[in-house]
Amino acid sequence: MIRRSLLALAVAAGASLLALPAALADTLDDVQKAGVLRVAITLDYPPFGSVDASMNPQGYDVEFANLMAAALGVRAELVRVTAQSKIPTMATRKADLLLNIGRNEERAKVVDFTQPYAPYYIGVFGPVDQTATGVADLAGKKIAVTRGTLEDQLLTKMAPPEAAIQRYEDHSNTISSFLSGQSDLMSVGNIVAAAIMEKNPPRKPEQKFLLMNSPVCAAVTKGEQRLLERINAAIAEIKGNGRLGGMATRWLKQPLPANL
Repeated sequence: MIRRSLLALAVAAGASLLALPAALADTLDDVQKAGVLRVAITLDYPPFGSVDASMNPQGYDVEFANLMAAALGVRAELVRVTAQSKIPTMATRKADLLLNIGRNEERAKVVDFTQPYAPYYIGVFGPVDQTATGVADLAGKKIAVTRGTLEDQLLTKMAPPEAAIQRYEDHSNTISSFLSGQSDLMSVGNIVAAAIMEKNPPRKPEQKFLLMNSPVCAAVTKGEQRLLERINAAIAEIKGNGRLGGMATRWLKQPLPANL
């Protein structure tokens, strides 16, 4: 019986050693073997991501996803996510790269962030007839925000108890709530507000005050250092050759900041 037990242990140990190279394979290896980079992206957040009249993905993040995949010598496969499902998608490894995410300590427990690839700041926006110069002025007002976003976290922490924070499941409903007058104000990024203003809606989102400067980053699952380094190198290259600056002018309607 003892001999059989020892033999079984030896076989198990041998099997473990044989499996070791596979265990050491990481996401970059998997991506290159499959020929596909799975990119988690939101498509309800123009000008970063949306769909055209033919339901084809378009936007700054769509172009960026394809550039990152090309830098790895593979094709991009877009994995559509919501603001709430971004981090869970990476935690369960349903995507290799996550786009359009702001840094914070809680998220950093699950993902590692790349260098920024787009300018972004979060503010409170409202029509001309609404007055708000700081968070104290949110008392008694209805503020639309997308659930689980950095904007939601900031308002939850900073807004007075008398503020009515209206949380929506996606960006489209947040914007619709504001445009329809269901909300007095909304909290979004400056670029999103600019995209709304460009359509000249009857209810225009003018900036009231700034909540946070939060440049847009991409992210990989925690510990995927080789993939992180390759993505950072690809971002540095398209910054250096002007490709990213051209994207900013085309999609975001502003030049890329020199200190990004």
